[in-house]
Amino acid sequence: MFDLDRWREIFQSINKNRLRSVMSGFTVAFAILLFTLLFGVANGLGNFFKGAFVDTAENSITVRVRQTSKPYKGLQTGRKIQLKNKDYEYVSKTYKNKIEYQSAIIYKNFSIKYKNEASTYRVSAVNPDYQFLEKTIITDGRFLNNRDVQEKSKSIVIGRLIKEDLFGGRPAVGKRVNVNGSSYLVIGIFSDEGGDNEERKAYIPVSTAQMIYGNNDYISQINVGYDRNLNTDAAIAFGSQIEREMRAKLNIHPDDQTALSVRNMAESNKFISTVMFALLLIITFIGSGTLIAGIIGISNIMIFVIKERTREFGIRKALGAQPSSIVGMVVQESVLITTIAGYVGLSLGTYVLSLIGNSLEEDYFIVNPSVSPEIVIGATIVLVLSGLIAGYVPAKRAANIKPIEALRGD
Repeated sequence: MFDLDRWREIFQSINKNRLRSVMSGFTVAFAILLFTLLFGVANGLGNFFKGAFVDTAENSITVRVRQTSKPYKGLQTGRKIQLKNKDYEYVSKTYKNKIEYQSAIIYKNFSIKYKNEASTYRVSAVNPDYQFLEKTIITDGRFLNNRDVQEKSKSIVIGRLIKEDLFGGRPAVGKRVNVNGSSYLVIGIFSDEGGDNEERKAYIPVSTAQMIYGNNDYISQINVGYDRNLNTDAAIAFGSQIEREMRAKLNIHPDDQTALSVRNMAESNKFISTVMFALLLIITFIGSGTLIAGIIGISNIMIFVIKERTREFGIRKALGAQPSSIVGMVVQESVLITTIAGYVGLSLGTYVLSLIGNSLEEDYFIVNPSVSPEIVIGATIVLVLSGLIAGYVPAKRAANIKPIEALRGD
């Protein structure tokens, strides 16, 4: 199992041939280093794409309207398109079998005041399902419910940072705040993975906003969450169907992208999946090339080493050494160098990725570059096995040479 004398010989051989050992190790370490960096960068790009939609439900479809940019059916360009409650109800009734969640939205910017603290925040008037469409995390109290909407209650759910701005460390749920001149009861506090901007928002019932701020039935946009049982293609087709029918209902030109836009997360997810798959293929190809280069490098070095030590093997055999002991010593030395070098390359690559961190996000869209330990360890094992084979094959051939022939070798 553990032959101390053999290990002494291995370390003596490594010490005696430092340059050869360093070159062998460098080939492996450099291959693993590049492999780690390539996959880390690929994962960093994937994290950027995922982070762009971290606070939005993966099955979300958003319908927005603005002004027309094309004339249609005798209607002029520049016509303002306005969504109303009847449009919201139309979507709800027409597609009820394909919709999991649905919410209307009205965007406002209001001053929110509590005692002597006040500031202006984005206030969104929504329906209760918006909690799931926006992945809002309630940390205290509750979100809006159907009763709030039906009774047009002056209830408000505020973000974590609004709570800190206005209340500091004091409790906020159950307190009343002044919202643009009207008193609202704080019923909940929420957090959001989308970042600070998302946590400086507040939500009120859509019916309350329509009654107090305009006395109308206007809404800014419609959000729906399609049935998660729909596959990607079916979800994309569903979004296209909503767009076609809403264009027809609102008399919008089929090619007028300014007047109406439908953002379908299924399309975004499909695009991200396609990009990541293509990127993975490219990285795998380059990474495999790097590993193959490392394998070839260490193989060439081991062939040279075996040839250089042929005379030594002849002397060992003349003194009674068995071919298996010679082969075992060479293989152990090869595996030892490869393993240590692989670990060095892995450690260095991981350290560089941690050092980079999020510094490449702004210019290169790389967020938290990292690599799965399983992938890199697997690559290291491949190189170790390659080192084993690279040492075994020429060592086996050299060990089978007759002592007299080995002693005559140049």
